[in-house]
Order: sequence, then C-alpha cells, then structure tokens
Amino acid sequence: MKLHIDKEADALYLRLDGSAIVESEEVAPGVVLDYNESNQVVGIEMLHLSKRSADLNLSTLELVTV
Repeated sequence: MKLHIDKEADALYLRLDGSAIVESEEVAPGVVLDYNESNQVVGIEMLHLSKRSADLNLSTLELVTV
C-alpha cells in the first residue's frame, strides 16, 4: 500500500496494490476510484484536499492500525 500526497496538486492518492488499473470512476466530486480487471478497488484519489478540511496539515501524517 502506498500513499502519495501532492501539495502542489492539492491531492492525495492511495494505491492499495500494484495490479493494472482498467477503469476509473468519479464517485463523488473530486473522489475517484480505480478498479482492476476483477472490479476490485485498487486506488483512491482525492482532489482539492485543502477545501475538504480547514485544519488539514499535509506535513503531518498519522497512521493508526488496530
């Protein structure tokens, strides 16, 4: 799993695995899901991050697992 944050593009991309992307779908404004040939979600893109949260700090990332 890889997380890429592009401050200049104001975007976040979460890649769940390395399988080939065969289709993408915008499921909400600025939220795009990428699918593989088995119709599984393998990537999630979120655009306009700074507009989604007034307190968003792209310099800090916290990962919580349970």
